[in-house]
Amino acid sequence: MIEVTEIRKSYGAVQAVQGISFSIKTGEVVGLLGPNGAGKSTTMRMITGFLTADHGTITVEGINVADDPLGARARIGYLPESAPLYLDMEVTDFLRYIAALRRVQKNVVTGRVRDMVDVCGLGSVVGRPIGELSKGYRQRVGLAAAMLHQPSVLILDEPTSGLDPNQIQEIRAVIRELGRMRTVILSTHILQEVEAVCHRALIINKGQLVGQGSLTELMAQGHSQVRYHVLVNAAETALRDRAGSLAGVNLVACHAASTNWREAVFESTTTKPVSGEAIFQWTVANGWQLRELRRESASLEDVFRELTQ
Repeated sequence: MIEVTEIRKSYGAVQAVQGISFSIKTGEVVGLLGPNGAGKSTTMRMITGFLTADHGTITVEGINVADDPLGARARIGYLPESAPLYLDMEVTDFLRYIAALRRVQKNVVTGRVRDMVDVCGLGSVVGRPIGELSKGYRQRVGLAAAMLHQPSVLILDEPTSGLDPNQIQEIRAVIRELGRMRTVILSTHILQEVEAVCHRALIINKGQLVGQGSLTELMAQGHSQVRYHVLVNAAETALRDRAGSLAGVNLVACHAASTNWREAVFESTTTKPVSGEAIFQWTVANGWQLRELRRESASLEDVFRELTQ
């Protein structure tokens, strides 16, 4: 659906995007992650044709954005961080106006507007000026406007920025529903957003792509993917002496939990760490009683911090 190859963009001496490449399949909801100033918005604006790449190519459904920008834009619905709305217009009047700009056939406009009102949950605010709506409902109006022409690709730049927790949950629910029907790129620096709605994520830092994959695959890119907390009735010296016989992990901490019990913390040394069963067998082989064995995986936040700092 979308192919991005070695795109670059500079603003004077500042290199905002430096040779990014990725592809997105039909029907995927992909999160574009990164700290503020990482190049997320610049990348999205180049995909939409709002900005021209200094180098590289972008295709949407096989259409080169540089060669045929109008053809590519016809297949894209774009919601920037600040939705461009006319606040004095009534909700459905605004949507009809957008339909005219998008050259939607007149005989289907009424049905299309009705569909967008239903999909985006706008029924309770029809008849009201957009300026009277909460920010959450304004975002919904922006989403409806972005989808009126039935684009195959939907690009959302920080769609929940500035919303309260209830509004965030509402917009996320709408995005999940939209992801069933079309390809979605979602730019955000909120990691919970990606976990809540995305199939896959791309992480950008300082204009470079530093990580990509499913959430599980991204977790595996952290240097400390898995830790095991083990509570055994063993002396600390014995634990430290025999830890070397347990392959795939290092002993990173050991302290007294009570008079006879010690808590040992093992950290994986490979992308395929030792299993919990192997640790259990290791304690049995050493003649120790095992009270607790707990696996602790790295969070997406841990991996994000490793890849962007």
